[in-house]
Amino acid sequence: MGAILSNLTRTVVAGFVLVILLFIMYYSYGDFEGDAFWKFLWRWAHVLSGVMWIGILWYFNFVQIPNMGKIPDDQKPAISKVIAPAALFWFRWAAMATIITGLAVGSMNGYIVEALSLGLTEGATGGHRLIGIGMWFGIIMWFNVWFIIWPNQKKALGIVDATADEKAAAARTAMLFSRTNTLLSFPMLFAMVSAQSLYNLS
Repeated sequence: MGAILSNLTRTVVAGFVLVILLFIMYYSYGDFEGDAFWKFLWRWAHVLSGVMWIGILWYFNFVQIPNMGKIPDDQKPAISKVIAPAALFWFRWAAMATIITGLAVGSMNGYIVEALSLGLTEGATGGHRLIGIGMWFGIIMWFNVWFIIWPNQKKALGIVDATADEKAAAARTAMLFSRTNTLLSFPMLFAMVSAQSLYNLS
């Protein structure tokens, strides 16, 4: 077991092996008839990527940013040159995966138009309005990641050339929009979970 857990790749592969075993078990019960499996698979991928995205967002805002001032200056390059770039890689691609899979879930389940129009179309329900609010919050957050946070982080971390003043301004902008995403993450999750719980959107 130690050989698996001491290596991240082996750990992740082992996790997916368990997923396959669970799938075989449920499939043998006849729980995945018709297109139910594909709907489930996209929803699972959506949740999986969303956990990665929001988990790293909260790591930045609850752990890294509040504690950077406590780290001695000679140790800060370990964060800015190693930890932050790696975290930002997973952060931005998890955001992309969350948006793509979320739109796929809405499309496959037939409520994408009702949701994106915030329930204003004929035949829409409160569930469509709720999931739509969550989707729009998610889209805003995704936009912030790719078009505001990441470009500014590249300057702040020295990935692209910038003056000292530009780096400081970029770091502040990235932090403020990261905080904006943290703020939006709570109502976004509330809207999505309540839509599924109260209206059982399939």
